[in-house]
Amino acid sequence: MLELRTAIVRAAAGGGSVALPGSLRTVVLVEGASDLAAVEAAAERVSADLDGVVIVPMGGAMSIRRFMQLLPGMRVVGLCDAAEAGHFERAGVETIIICDPDLEWELMRALGHDRVIAVLEQEGDLAAFRVFQNQPAQRERTLDRQLHRFFGTIGGRKEKYGRALTAALEADELPAPLVTLLAAL
Repeated sequence: MLELRTAIVRAAAGGGSVALPGSLRTVVLVEGASDLAAVEAAAERVSADLDGVVIVPMGGAMSIRRFMQLLPGMRVVGLCDAAEAGHFERAGVETIIICDPDLEWELMRALGHDRVIAVLEQEGDLAAFRVFQNQPAQRERTLDRQLHRFFGTIGGRKEKYGRALTAALEADELPAPLVTLLAAL
């Protein structure tokens, strides 16, 4: 499915088309790479059967129409931030699962502060986070806001923590949007 995912992303970027295999039963459109990493980690955690499913990161919700044009007649499930749900609705996504306000917040709530900090330590980023917390722009922010912002400060970090935070959860602790998504597949 990795090759199919890549072909869909390339076709959406270049305005081309893509041949969808007959074995494909569902396309999951997610906003970005961090969402993809979290969904894959959640699927691993619960041993979900993803045969016939391709999960496609769109590079932002504003791209949804281009992706939907590539998928006529295909069952499409979308996972998006609350602020982006309207884009998915207007594009005609059949099933929309909404994260409030986004998947990173959902994961942080599911873990709690102490466990998120433990994941930062496990991933070798705790010292960098402590430096980040002491920056003047961060000092007045809540710990939740500091963590959320920290995950987005360096390219690839959101993806890394989408996977790491999800992997730190037990199957029965997964946030509702991930549970709902996996049940829809």
